Amino acid sequence: MTPVQKLAGLVVLTLVLMASAAGVTWQVQEWRMGKKLAEQDGLHQGELDGVSAAAAKQVSEEQGRRLALEKTLATSDQQHTRELSDAQRNQALLRDRLATADVRLSVLLDATDSGSGCNVPAASGAIGVVHAARRAQLDPAHAQRIIAITDAGDQGLIALRACQAYAKEVSTLK
Repeated sequence: MTPVQKLAGLVVLTLVLMASAAGVTWQVQEWRMGKKLAEQDGLHQGELDGVSAAAAKQVSEEQGRRLALEKTLATSDQQHTRELSDAQRNQALLRDRLATADVRLSVLLDATDSGSGCNVPAASGAIGVVHAARRAQLDPAHAQRIIAITDAGDQGLIALRACQAYAKEVSTLK
């Protein structure tokens, strides 16, 4: 072998050794990085699990609050519906009683009004007879209209109380 061939063989051998050392080093680094990446992936997965659990807990709490609010509002709605139906029933009974002349609406007259034609003394005399306050009975048709107006007012007040209770309930739960 010639010195050039020896030198060339030595260079080739050196290159092969360097390449194999680089390959081994590369493989070791790959194993190390693989291990680090696996650890980081495990930590990341743990954090994701924690975030998911917290989100699930928050959703569960919100659902619980929503269900409690729905139950409270349903109870309140039933109460206001019952009040409204009771008021409507009472108004219907009163209208029926007015229609059958079972009950008559009347108004107080001012006994001090000289134009009323009241000839009953305002104060009782020595005789001891006590006169009741003078009253005038209303026409049944007018009485029916008055009852209808008060019925609408009662329904409005009940609806207003229901709205106020709803607004209060919703605002206190947030």
